[in-house]
Amino acid sequence: MAASNMSGAAISSHSPDSASSHTAIIGAGLAGLACAQVMVDAGEQVTLFDKARGPGGRMSSKHRPEAILDLGAQAFTVRDEAFNEEVARWQAAGCVGQWPERIYRASPTGWQPHHDGQKRFTGLPSMSAITRHLTDSLVARDVALHSTTPITALIRKSEGWWLEGNNTELYGPYTQVVISAPPPQASILVQPWDTQLSELCQSLVQRGCWAGWAVFAAPLPTPVGIKKDWQMARVDHPALRLVCRNQTKPGRENQPESLSLLANLEWSETHLEAAPDAITQSLLEALKSLYPAPLKLPELLDSGAHRWRYSQPDKDNPFPEHGYARSAIGLALCGDSLRGGRVEDAWLSGHRLGLSLLDADNTTTRPPG
Repeated sequence: MAASNMSGAAISSHSPDSASSHTAIIGAGLAGLACAQVMVDAGEQVTLFDKARGPGGRMSSKHRPEAILDLGAQAFTVRDEAFNEEVARWQAAGCVGQWPERIYRASPTGWQPHHDGQKRFTGLPSMSAITRHLTDSLVARDVALHSTTPITALIRKSEGWWLEGNNTELYGPYTQVVISAPPPQASILVQPWDTQLSELCQSLVQRGCWAGWAVFAAPLPTPVGIKKDWQMARVDHPALRLVCRNQTKPGRENQPESLSLLANLEWSETHLEAAPDAITQSLLEALKSLYPAPLKLPELLDSGAHRWRYSQPDKDNPFPEHGYARSAIGLALCGDSLRGGRVEDAWLSGHRLGLSLLDADNTTTRPPG
């Protein structure tokens, strides 16, 4: 097995040491890692690729001098029993904690408690702790991870699949290739090889979203009518839909007041090409509207905005029946975009695809569903 390439250094050619079955997984977010976990547990060889500096995808966190901020998923629920068992293992490993307990509905006209009865969890001390835990476990078992390695094309030869990176670096050969990237990016890779997978990707509409952050020198003032400090607020505002207080999350109690500001999808898509500074200002203005005079926000230490061009799937998408797709020529797709957008959807998509790939009898040429 090739050594891990966490730094993403340029490699002109990469060939697995063994001629046995070997799977390449493009995208080291939760879905790709869940798929890798299943296959490695069964003794299969796997190599991971990701265009970012580290794993995580939309579960990654932003580290600032003053605070750790989650800019993608903030928390997640558990419905499926298999995922429940996995979350229990994460809790035992110390990378997940329960949060939040105090949720509010906020608007410029007031704040009200908003309880939906769902138990939620978050990463400890950040959402990226979950994917880092999974990655460390895989790398410890000799799984190669090529970070900062965008894959631009797939090449099919008699010996298997080759992956082409920037500057025409080649990686391979691989028996099969799993793509957990968002459908618009996956479509570019599969289009020359599988019409049905390409058409599926094109049918899965992805929504964009801006995510902002703000770090303050002092705690926020307490809104009128609130008896206990809030942790998460669903916001009624044209620009802003969710505010989370990162310092209330487990493992971050010693950091200053630090907020994640998630914009409404419709507003985000209208302003998708706007400058980050302008987005930051708009989200801060929306936050200020939740604290009418005489309340005011404390001194701002740091702020900014990050654009997720492919944040989540549209709720009306024609999702595949099983939450993943595969073909007989050794290509497969997984990710929350093929199930419904939740953290649980991402894990289930990758986990179930991994089980399917281990099933030697499953040779369907059509994507499930």
